[in-house]
Amino acid sequence: YDLRIPTPEPSPAVPPRVRFVSRVHMNCVDRRTGEIDYDRVPATRNWNRNTGIGSVLTSLRAEMASDANRRTRQPPEGSTF
Repeated sequence: YDLRIPTPEPSPAVPPRVRFVSRVHMNCVDRRTGEIDYDRVPATRNWNRNTGIGSVLTSLRAEMASDANRRTRQPPEGSTF
């Protein structure tokens, strides 16, 4: 999967804006834009100055492996937003 993770100016006070470039169907990803829903990803929902991008990626990987998302039919490989 291809992601874009630009870090905002007030970083690390606010979480990075994470957007999937590769089209993916997950309950925490907007199906129109590819942006993650920060309220549904634990690392961004509970963000603090000590949280890093690695924690966000780990949370996204856990979401991908969850029962709800693992069984969701995915778009064809190579599809992008």
